[in-house]
Amino acid sequence: MNHGLKTYIVFWLSQSLSQLGSAMTGFTLILWAYEQNGSAMTVSLMSFFNYVPYIIASIFAGTFVDSHSKKKIMLASDSIAALCSTAVFSLSMSGGLQIWNIYLVNFITGFMNAFQGPASAVAIGRIVPKDRIKQVSGMNAFSGSLVTVLAPVLAASLYAFGGLPLVIIIDLASFVFAFAVLAFVIKIPEEKEKKKGRTSMLSGTREGLVYLRSNQGILMIILTMALLNFFSRLTYENILSPMILARSGNNHEILGVVNAAMGVGGIVGGLVVSSGKVKGNSVRMIYVSAMLSFLLGDVMMGLGRTAIVWSIAAVAASLPIAFINAGQMDLLYRHVPGEIQGRVFAVRNALQFGTIPVGILMGGFLADYVLEPLMRTDLAPVKVLQQLAGTGAGSGMAVMFLCTGVTGALFSLISYQNKEIRKL
Repeated sequence: MNHGLKTYIVFWLSQSLSQLGSAMTGFTLILWAYEQNGSAMTVSLMSFFNYVPYIIASIFAGTFVDSHSKKKIMLASDSIAALCSTAVFSLSMSGGLQIWNIYLVNFITGFMNAFQGPASAVAIGRIVPKDRIKQVSGMNAFSGSLVTVLAPVLAASLYAFGGLPLVIIIDLASFVFAFAVLAFVIKIPEEKEKKKGRTSMLSGTREGLVYLRSNQGILMIILTMALLNFFSRLTYENILSPMILARSGNNHEILGVVNAAMGVGGIVGGLVVSSGKVKGNSVRMIYVSAMLSFLLGDVMMGLGRTAIVWSIAAVAASLPIAFINAGQMDLLYRHVPGEIQGRVFAVRNALQFGTIPVGILMGGFLADYVLEPLMRTDLAPVKVLQQLAGTGAGSGMAVMFLCTGVTGALFSLISYQNKEIRKL
């Protein structure tokens, strides 16, 4: 096995364990927050306050990442996140924890992730040979999906047994392990930039944008993925759970099965990609996978009325994600020069993920104030929709899945025909 791949496997295992701890804390905070006031908007705002600083900071993070040690950036970012968890632990133990404290913590961690993400992405490119990037992307998809499956189960059990403090203690223990591995075991080659005099933080953003303007294919991939992210976040981030609960008579077991199926689909996709046997056209891999995810996943989710259909839809929606990510990362690492990857990846994060918080908030608004009330009317077009999505609570959210499924699939097909993208 290649030495770089061996090094990455050690890094990947330690970071995956830390991500599991962080995900457990995040899920437990959702449970705690929902217990306080029973508001779905409270949960949506927790995600919102995490994404917004991430997007804003990404505008100027690139220059900093390219001109500083990637390892030190990751260690600092993880340490600040751990300090935030420690603060939540202290407030919880003293009985002073409030919702706004969680919003603040999410804001800080989102800000730090804007630096940690590009630093980690550049580090991967330094450690792993380019011909193994797809395989590594599959490993990341596998571990991320496994975390998605395990975190809610473990967090709910530990929360019931020892409350929020116990979950945070385990999270901090996983952080210490991952921190030690990164600090003392992992070596990340650094490519020092040629000095150009004093530069502003926004100069990196300008340089990243200049590169993307001169490489229209990469820019078009980022912009099309931004719109696809918007479509997916309209539903999956904050509509899936309310829809399943509404249509299943508030059956938590069915919701758990569907969420687990979502994770299983991601695990299977990640295993296939990480096998190293996935070859071929990365552009086709991105957009055909996206089209299948929307067409088979979202549409089936909207049409479904039973746990079996919803679970099949969840697998169909999540399994192609690993292929989308692998194709995109392969193109980025092959086309973006190593010395400016931090700047380009930071701009990419701001553009590609900037649509997510908009989708999260708009999805909740459309469900509560537009489509759910609309499906209770007797308008002629509504009767057609009722034949497809049914009636009663949750039918409006089901229509949302039908709309995102059809729209997302069509947009994926159109994007694949783009001349600049196909040149890649």
